[in-house]
Amino acid sequence: MTPGPRGREAPSVVALGGGHGLAASLQALRRVTPRLTAVVTVADDGGSSGRLRAEFDILPPGDLRMALAALCGDHSDGQAWADVLQSRFQGDGPLGGHAIGNLLIAGVWQSLGDPVAGLDMVGRLLEVQGRVLPMAAVPLAIEADVFGVDPTRPDETTLVRGQATVAVTRGTIREVRLVPEAPPACRETLEAVRAADVVVVGPGSWYTSVIPHLLVPELAEALVGTQARRILTLNVVPAHETAGFDASTHLEVLADHAPGLRFDAIVCDPAFAAGDRHLERYATALGASLVVQPVRARDGSPRHDVLRLASVYADLMAR
Repeated sequence: MTPGPRGREAPSVVALGGGHGLAASLQALRRVTPRLTAVVTVADDGGSSGRLRAEFDILPPGDLRMALAALCGDHSDGQAWADVLQSRFQGDGPLGGHAIGNLLIAGVWQSLGDPVAGLDMVGRLLEVQGRVLPMAAVPLAIEADVFGVDPTRPDETTLVRGQATVAVTRGTIREVRLVPEAPPACRETLEAVRAADVVVVGPGSWYTSVIPHLLVPELAEALVGTQARRILTLNVVPAHETAGFDASTHLEVLADHAPGLRFDAIVCDPAFAAGDRHLERYATALGASLVVQPVRARDGSPRHDVLRLASVYADLMAR
C-alpha cells in the first residue's frame, strides 16, 4: 500500500476538467496522493489541437498534453520533460505553432492505434505520477445557445458552435451541448471513477472544460453513482465565458446541466465568495459543505496557488 496522510493508505483520486484549471488541480493533488487519474475533456478544436484533429481525425491532444505535463515530477528531469511537452515550434511553416507534446502524442497514437495505450506509453516515458485518460472515446464538439451575441438584439438566441468559439463568444451562454449528443465514454475512465475514493471536479472554464464531463451520459451516471467523496473546486475569478457570474451562478449553471449530481464539499476562495448572499444556499442544495479557504495565487493573479490548494485537498481527504 502507498502511505498517505497520517499513515493511512493514500486515496485513489480522479480529477476531471481541462486546460489550465485541471493542470493546477493535478499539480496540487500529486502532492497529496500518487494514486491519481486525470480525466480530460476532448472537445478542443482550436490551435495546434484543432489542426491535428482536423488532419488526422484524432482526439485533440492539447488538454491531454497539459495534464501529462502537470503530472511530471518536480525533479530536474521531470521539469525538463514538462517544458519540452509545452514548448512550441516557431515560424510560419507547417510545424509553426504546434506544441511538441501534441505531436508526440499524435505520433504514438498513429503507431499504436489506441488512444489510452498511447497515453499510458507517454506517461511511462515521462515517468508521470498518475494516469491521464480522455473523458470520451471519440472527438467531441461543443455548441451553445447564447443570448446577446448581436448587441442590437439582446434577447435573440444564437447557436454558437465549436469549443474555441464558445469560449470567447460575446453575450451570455444559456446552455451547452455535445456533438454527438450521447458520445461513448472511455471505458477506463468509467472504471477509474467507480473505483475512486475521491473525485475532484474543476476548476476550469465552466462551459467548455467542466460541464462537458457531465454531458457524457455514461460518465455522468458514474459520477452520480460513485461511492467516492465528491469535491467541486470553483474558479478564483470568472473566465471569459462566465464573465459577470458570481460563485453561486456557477453552481446554478452546473446544477442545470447535471441535475442529479451532488457533492460533499465545494471549495471557494474568500474573494470570490465575498458578498455572494446565495452561495451557502446553493452549496447546500447540492448536498455540499462550503469550504471557503484562500486558494488564489499570493501575487493576486487569477490562478490557483498549487500549495494552498494542495493543503485544502489534503485536509478534506483526511476527514
